[in-house]
Amino acid sequence: MAGRKITRRDFVKESALAAGGLALGASALQAAATDSKTILNYNENMEYHKAGKTGLMVSAVAMGGHWKRIEKMIPPGTTGNAIFGGNLGGADFQKNRRDVVTKCMEMGMNWIDACTCDEVKAYAKALEGRRDKMYLACSWYEREMRNGNCRTEKALLETLEWGMKDAGLDYVDLWRITMHEQSKQHTEAEVEQMMKALRAAKKSGKVRFTGFSSHDRNHIKWMIETYPDCVDGFSTPYTAKTKELPTDSVFETVRKYQVAVFGIKPFSSNSLFKGDSTPGNPDAEEDDKRARLAIRYILCNDAITAPIPGLLNPHQVENVAKAVQERRQLDKTEKAELDKAMAEAWAKLPADYQWLKDWEYV
Repeated sequence: MAGRKITRRDFVKESALAAGGLALGASALQAAATDSKTILNYNENMEYHKAGKTGLMVSAVAMGGHWKRIEKMIPPGTTGNAIFGGNLGGADFQKNRRDVVTKCMEMGMNWIDACTCDEVKAYAKALEGRRDKMYLACSWYEREMRNGNCRTEKALLETLEWGMKDAGLDYVDLWRITMHEQSKQHTEAEVEQMMKALRAAKKSGKVRFTGFSSHDRNHIKWMIETYPDCVDGFSTPYTAKTKELPTDSVFETVRKYQVAVFGIKPFSSNSLFKGDSTPGNPDAEEDDKRARLAIRYILCNDAITAPIPGLLNPHQVENVAKAVQERRQLDKTEKAELDKAMAEAWAKLPADYQWLKDWEYV
């Protein structure tokens, strides 16, 4: 650097930053250069990634909306979400969700992804009095593109209006419409209607950023390239077995267009775990370790804004946050442990999740 005198202190400091870059990746260095006062729920022990062109600094691990196995935490009959059975109004369920969200805030996490009508309602309830403390991504999938009656701009905007009113929300940080898993099933005309709805929602001021959920890699690339003004972020599977293709990967397009990516199914729909998630079960310590290994593995891809696991209790929040603090790259022993765990996960995937095996190369 011509004209600049470098002191020994400068050299040591810059060498440390360079070494940190090798360990944490470019996104972490970018976050390190950001004023921490501008980061929501900033915690020095958390890492933050720029969520593409949104400019938001999002915690390196965030919270997915699902609460599968919630019956292991609270009495039967008090769980929420019609998909999983239960009662959103149950006091035990509401306390569980609020306690989990509180722990997320304490650990420096700042993003929640809610993808069903009940999830949006439950997390809006958990955020009462502190909505400004969390970014909230919303999808009302039952009334979006998977519903044949909701594939027009008008119908989708009606869903947004209804959903926000139902949950008592004044605004949504990311409206990411849930499409068919193989979203190329939608006609180009249907996709055009969806994009018009997203564009109108953003223009209205009710939605800050927009995107979608899809499990169709080639179609994702096409939508990003065709509608760059509408695709600020998307959610898609990314497991502890997923690898980025060396060429023609969807992540080439993600980087080019600066799109935020939220990885669903980081624990392969709980198939990664040996235990049943009951606190104190004999496999709890091993499952905690497997969860951290998976998060560390996923974060090695700098195109991932954040994996979004469903979290059942404050301990699980602490555990995934701890993964961010651990060394990023897995050593040989850890890699062998994770490979073994994922082989077991693949062997016991439920029939309706066999499609996850198609996400080994992306």
